[in-house]
Formats: sequence, structure tokens, C-alpha cells
Amino acid sequence: MNNFFRGIIAAWGAKKLGGGCFSTIVIFIIIYVLLGKCNQKSNAAVVLLPAKVVTVVKS
Repeated sequence: MNNFFRGIIAAWGAKKLGGGCFSTIVIFIIIYVLLGKCNQKSNAAVVLLPAKVVTVVKS
């Protein structure tokens, strides 16, 4: 995510959630960091396994 949009979204969220000056700054930093973490690529490998089809026959 572009740093400009990260800042805009974090500022809007901090304004809505923050009560005072200090809490608004802390919330801004938390949201800004979390938005940065969402953009990172993980090292986890995605493995797609074929689904097992089971047929149930009632007699």
C-alpha cells in the first residue's frame, strides 16, 4: 500500500478512535504499522490439495 494512503487511512482511524492528543498519536502509529504489515508478502507456502470426494449410498 502506498505510504500516502496508509497515512490517510491511519489518520482517519486515529481521529475516529482517539480521545485525546496522546491516544490519537498512539492509535495512528498502531494503525500505520498494521497497514504496513498487511502489505508484506509472507514466506508461507500455499499448498492446494485435491478434495477427496466421498459418496454415501443408502441401502
